[in-house]
Amino acid sequence: MATSFFDSFSPREIAKISSAGTRVTLPEGWAPISERTGADKAYVILSGTVSVRQHGKEVAQLGEGDIMGEAAILNHSLRTASIVALTPLELIHFTPDALNKLAVELPGFGEALEKVARDRFGDSSK
Repeated sequence: MATSFFDSFSPREIAKISSAGTRVTLPEGWAPISERTGADKAYVILSGTVSVRQHGKEVAQLGEGDIMGEAAILNHSLRTASIVALTPLELIHFTPDALNKLAVELPGFGEALEKVARDRFGDSSK
């Protein structure tokens, strides 16, 4: 991807964001997020590529530096898509509590999350 979710943050902020989550690795074919499930996690992709699928059809691909899973957490809604690993993945896993805490401690982080959600799904009363 041309731009990374981390591009708007200082190195110190990136370190704080990264340490708020847990690094995980997932194999190709794994689906860390499933459509129509609860919003219990979000991820930043450190390496690898995923397919974003709605009703089984690919609607986008995400890669290094992209965040995924944030919109359902922000909107308190079920997932609108499934995420399937096209390659092995290295991710930072965030709980909703970790995202909310970061948004309070780093207001720019909360603004960046909202911007990603708006850009992907349009302004849903935010």
